Amino acid sequence: MKVLVIRFSSIGDIVLTTPVVRCLKNQVKGTILHYATKEQYLPLLSANPYIDKVYTIRKDVSEIIRELKKEKYDFIVDLHKNIRSHQLRFRLWKPSASFPKLNFEKGLMVKWKINRLPDIHIVDRYFQAVKTFGITNDGMGLDLFILSTDQLHIPQLIPELEPALELELAPSYIAFCIGGKFHTKIFPAEKVAEVCSGIRYPVILLGGPEDHGRGQEIIAKTTNGKVFNLCGKLSLMQSASVIRQSLRVITNDTGMMHFAAALRKDILSLWGNTIPAFGMYPYFPEGFVNTSAQMEVNDLSCRPCSRLGYQKCPKGHFDCMGKIPVEKIINWATPPLLAGEGAGG
Repeated sequence: MKVLVIRFSSIGDIVLTTPVVRCLKNQVKGTILHYATKEQYLPLLSANPYIDKVYTIRKDVSEIIRELKKEKYDFIVDLHKNIRSHQLRFRLWKPSASFPKLNFEKGLMVKWKINRLPDIHIVDRYFQAVKTFGITNDGMGLDLFILSTDQLHIPQLIPELEPALELELAPSYIAFCIGGKFHTKIFPAEKVAEVCSGIRYPVILLGGPEDHGRGQEIIAKTTNGKVFNLCGKLSLMQSASVIRQSLRVITNDTGMMHFAAALRKDILSLWGNTIPAFGMYPYFPEGFVNTSAQMEVNDLSCRPCSRLGYQKCPKGHFDCMGKIPVEKIINWATPPLLAGEGAGG
């Protein structure tokens, strides 16, 4: 059969659809699988061997509707479930299915702090869109395929790290993903600087162009001189290459968190106005042993304050991030086995 999967955005959400894509391709023999997304997210999918073709839009589904109609799909898997994806399904007029988005349950939790959220990750909710075919989750986690052209040689990128790599300490740095679409999901710069000052390993800061200034602020406030700002200097998949070669990853609730999970890294995720209970925490393969952890301030009556986030704290105190203990982050990032003698053995 010929299937179209829809997920227009964003970085993490697209990576979270990859188990469904893989299982569809592997469990229904002869499936031809196409994917519709926004143009800027094509690099996330272009190297995926389970996808036969990717269609992209800049703004509107009308840009691709004529070509999609020619494909004569047998089924549409809507993993976005918004107005744009409904428009596409309606105009193609083919059998389709989606997933429970839980907006009502999330709204109850945000507005009234009434928890009716099911204990289920969004990846497993996505699988409900393909249950008609008997597709089951293979438990192999997320996929992220990096082209050889995006693989980076860290000593060339940051020559200061070369001595450590020559001493066979590689991977010898912590990747800290400092970005986020909303301010209330971003760990404050002064707190990041405290963490970086206390970590014994070098730290590479990752984020988009909008995060570069904050990265420079962090470097200015860090005391040990071992922080390197790559925010805005790399493509999406080059950032993935830096994460792949890192020792551990500290990250806000952002797309890079899901990159790290797809690359099987130990992750410390920092949660501000959103909560892991929304079902979008790091998703690992079944039986994968790691030391990943989540840090959140649980005793705040105002949290969660939004399903997505705000550009400033509605209460003005930003305690959801400000009260996360820096010392615990430092301890996680420099565990005894790695920090003591023989770390490079």
